[in-house]
Amino acid sequence: MGGSSDADKLVAKADKLTKLSLTRWSADWKSATVLYEQAANAFRVAKDYEKAKEAFEKASKGQEMISSPWDAAKHMESAAALAKDLGKWIEVADFYRRASELYVECGRSQPASDALAKGARALEEAAPDEAIQLYADACSILEEDGREQMAFDLYRAGASVYIRVENFGLIEKGSVLTFEEVWLAPSWSEAQFLKAFYVVNISQWPSPLSGYSDAAAFLLRLGLAADKCNATNSQCKAYLSAIIVYLYAHDFKQAEKCYNDCSQIDAFLNSDQGRFASRLLTAYSEGDVEEIKRLAQSSTISHLDNTIIKLARKLPTGDVSALKTDSVKEEEEEPLDENDLT
Repeated sequence: MGGSSDADKLVAKADKLTKLSLTRWSADWKSATVLYEQAANAFRVAKDYEKAKEAFEKASKGQEMISSPWDAAKHMESAAALAKDLGKWIEVADFYRRASELYVECGRSQPASDALAKGARALEEAAPDEAIQLYADACSILEEDGREQMAFDLYRAGASVYIRVENFGLIEKGSVLTFEEVWLAPSWSEAQFLKAFYVVNISQWPSPLSGYSDAAAFLLRLGLAADKCNATNSQCKAYLSAIIVYLYAHDFKQAEKCYNDCSQIDAFLNSDQGRFASRLLTAYSEGDVEEIKRLAQSSTISHLDNTIIKLARKLPTGDVSALKTDSVKEEEEEPLDENDLT
């Protein structure tokens, strides 16, 4: 208790130094910041995390006031980490975003992106939609600085969060769960309830996730970034992964369109991944379940990310016989006779 009490005195003293009075015409932020830093560390040692968080916030502001954005960002990250321990998810997002902005002021794109990624990882379970946005913003910072290769893992992480949430079955496409629906779900675990609770109640965060198509979009964005870096292997894996995501969602038409678009790039068309995608789509169009399952166990799949491997191993996820019927119908349709005007 003594440590926490002493820290309170440090904060009180620092607060006085930042306020103007008849005897103090300008704030002494330099001296105050040192006191806030001492108080923050003392509170943390005393395990008074709420006060430690607040002291780090003040220390961050102090560093800003004395034109030291790097140290301000570091303190803001410390506040964010404590907010995570306290389960204050909105503050986690806000603090890591602010830390990122301060790193940008320093002209440091990598730590700016890293700060957002830390926030994203902290929020994957409690607020997956916000986590995905943080991952996307972290990627954008690196893209703008021409450092796409450093963002590869972030693209994969963002896609994985989309897939995990979609598989979790908490959020229906295009709809929002009501509180009653959450409360009356007796089979849900505590983790499921908490995730749904945040989706229902935190209005500041985006609307529910839109599903596998967004995961595929993240992977296609990874492919584009890899193309800019001449990372052909990563590019081709990303494109194949996107196709698998569409197939797992049982959206054959979108998977086929994705393949056709990606095949405009010679590197993919002539790659092992491109040829594999062609065989997989052929198996789907022929309604060959056994061939789909056989391909899903191939070494080409084994070299993809774990999240995608798990999806591929479960293919096909729906009835593919209708695809074969559609294919046969197209073949049986008579070609138009341009000379027949009747």
